[in-house]
Amino acid sequence: MKFMRVLNGEVVSPPPVWLMRQAGRYLPEYRALRGQAGDFISLCMNPALAAEVTLQPIRRYGFDAAILFSDILILPMALGQGLRFAEGEGPLLPPLQAVADLDPTQAAVGYAPVLETVRLVRAGLPPGVALIGFAGSPATVACYMLDGKGGGEFPRTRRLAYDDPGFVDALIDVLVDATITYLQGQVDAGADCVMLFESWAGIFPPAQFRRYVIEPSRRIVAALKAANKSLKIIGFPRLCGLLLGSYVRETKVDAVGLDSVTDPALAIAACPPGTVFQGNLDPLLLKAGGVALDTGVRDILAGFEGVPHIFNLGHGITPDVPTEHVARLMDLINDASQAA
Repeated sequence: MKFMRVLNGEVVSPPPVWLMRQAGRYLPEYRALRGQAGDFISLCMNPALAAEVTLQPIRRYGFDAAILFSDILILPMALGQGLRFAEGEGPLLPPLQAVADLDPTQAAVGYAPVLETVRLVRAGLPPGVALIGFAGSPATVACYMLDGKGGGEFPRTRRLAYDDPGFVDALIDVLVDATITYLQGQVDAGADCVMLFESWAGIFPPAQFRRYVIEPSRRIVAALKAANKSLKIIGFPRLCGLLLGSYVRETKVDAVGLDSVTDPALAIAACPPGTVFQGNLDPLLLKAGGVALDTGVRDILAGFEGVPHIFNLGHGITPDVPTEHVARLMDLINDASQAA
């Protein structure tokens, strides 16, 4: 698998490609299938439909890796916290009042359909295509659990981190243990590697970043690698800025996903030798297309030349991206490699 060769530190040209949120609303085949499920959570929890959604972009574009179609908030739902997705509002949860309100003993039952999806995808993937399992990192998941919704500021979480850090620490501890078990289940079901999404890493000041982002992720990586000696783990500490190098060195992730505002040269300089980089095209360029997309793709390829690199976006595909622009992206990557 070209994708796994790069995760093991090999420089490959053209680089393997997959895109965050590659299975989703920009695809007409996804929209047709979503209508069968009824709502987003039902789709995530229906293994046959979720597996089909995972496979759709592989068939259309020939990406080098498939990522499990699910959501980072399936885990808190499995722990016993309510979850619903409101149209136009995103996820909504009752803000957590006490860690005792969660029931980790029932989590495996709650996310069992997700593990079945992994098994179905594994069986349905073409040869040479890797399967990525994933979970939200504890700090990001805690933000949603404590504030009850997204939005980017998470005022209750940030206040609790100062006013009641013991509460936040206790929640993080539950999430660390549950995430280890959840990701191990995905590996056992057939995932080739796993990814930790720390989508809201950028809201934490340095001391809290080390406490709530780096340390929990370090514990998860250490536990998974102790149980799976060859397992590769990707971290995505979005908008972490100058703390990128510390994140990679201290968590010991094998690869790091970069957001669109991170300069490739600075990222390479900040991280340990041998780090595998993933990213980091601005998703807006996929919507824009044309010369802007062409230039952006070539700049990314040039920026990571000579280091292990997985081509991806700096965040997820948006629903308004034309499918032909994604096809153009794939052509540009292959053409640039041939020209070189």
